[in-house]
Amino acid sequence: MDIAKLKAFVGNKWDADIVPQLVRYIAIPNKSPMFDADWQAHGYMDQAVSLMETWAKAQDLPGMQVEVVRLEGRTPLIFLDIPASGEGSGDDCVLLYGHLDKQPEMTGWDDDLGPWKPVLKGDRLYGRGGADDGYAIFGSLTAILALRDQNLPHARCVVMIEACEESGSYDLPAYVDHLAPRIGKPSLVVCLDSGCGNYEQLWCTTSLRGLAGGNLRVDVLHEGVHSGDASGIVPSSFRILRELLDRVDDEKTGKIRLDGLFVDIPAERKAQAAKVANVLGDEVWNKFPFMEGMVPMADDNTERVLNRTWRPALSITGVDGMPPLSSAGNVLRPFTAVKLSLRLPPTLDGATAGNLLRDTLLKDPPNGAKVSFELEKSSAGWNAPALASWLEQAIDDASEASFGKPAMYMGEGGSIPFMGMLGEKFPGAQFMITGVLGPHSNAHGPNEFLHIPMGKGVTACVAQVVAAHHAASLRGETTGSAVAPDSGQRHGDHGCC
Repeated sequence: MDIAKLKAFVGNKWDADIVPQLVRYIAIPNKSPMFDADWQAHGYMDQAVSLMETWAKAQDLPGMQVEVVRLEGRTPLIFLDIPASGEGSGDDCVLLYGHLDKQPEMTGWDDDLGPWKPVLKGDRLYGRGGADDGYAIFGSLTAILALRDQNLPHARCVVMIEACEESGSYDLPAYVDHLAPRIGKPSLVVCLDSGCGNYEQLWCTTSLRGLAGGNLRVDVLHEGVHSGDASGIVPSSFRILRELLDRVDDEKTGKIRLDGLFVDIPAERKAQAAKVANVLGDEVWNKFPFMEGMVPMADDNTERVLNRTWRPALSITGVDGMPPLSSAGNVLRPFTAVKLSLRLPPTLDGATAGNLLRDTLLKDPPNGAKVSFELEKSSAGWNAPALASWLEQAIDDASEASFGKPAMYMGEGGSIPFMGMLGEKFPGAQFMITGVLGPHSNAHGPNEFLHIPMGKGVTACVAQVVAAHHAASLRGETTGSAVAPDSGQRHGDHGCC
């Protein structure tokens, strides 16, 4: 492989073709179904699908099948089947994954930016969804095109781009089962929906946290009453809710109080966390937009990495029952409701965690208040299998060739539902989970951006790993352990990133 030629091909493709496509994609407000109940009527999802389908069909990949699969009542899925090039590798194949649905707008964008307003500033393309995860289909096909440009062989490749990931991928199991005969037996899964610790080398994700979340509501009155008349007699719904939350985490430290939500962290993951802390230093925490004077939790960067990747943590991501300050009268409100997002250790059973959370919140309600909890998500995380020697070598070689630095391995604090699902479906498969969401890229939040040079580097690395996979398959190092999907298998609920 001519690395200089590879990087030139990928760079030119990004500049001339991918970035303009992503500009169009960012402008489409194709929010995930959880955030747009009328997504079908609005048609934005179809617009995004059409943009990517049209682009894929225009690529020079002879024999590639491009299909938008639509199961009744579900979000669409883009399915690409690219035949092997060069000497055959039997049933062996590579599965490349991404998604095209987006998180909602969120407030706080800079005046010149916006979620559906693509803006190029230097090496950054701002707007919702470019890095999470609109670039995935473009990067995947460009990696394969780069191999074809040098007449380099690769195994059969399948690309799946779903439209429900940010809602928990609840449609994806049905598609995996439906497409099982066409997917075949992937021995390598490449996911382009993860993060990176910096923009200077390839980062591969070793674990993902699970998620238990839902809506907690406390009712104390049938209607609001004068706060001066009722306070001191009627308990505040907010105070009761605060008391319930204190059962889950410590109000001073944030540490989860429920022993059943912790797991033993593998020694290998602790060692990797220490290496990440050594490489990144305070970038472990100062990549976040802290207010002046704020200090991070924990006193050690290694512990902060482990907190973010292997320990449970509770966040409140939404509130109901509270009027805005401008219209808040002297009223003791009848109820308070919050949306809980409880991140779980990668190896903890999601259903068990969800049940424990629900039981903890609903037991013995203070003052006999009406307490309800709607568990929306309850999903396990994912811990990567040990890397095969060929893949570890390929990843390191690719990072050195494309970035000039060795690859790094780190767990992520979010969830990618597809990984746990694929881990069950293909227990013998190897995984390369990577992405472009690095410092300050702020996925899901305001001022989200795609770091274009990182996108180019990751694309070039994927091309090199896919080429190495073909060579390993000819040596018999990739086959024999992957298991074809069982179309009758059922899946549990899955959390989202």
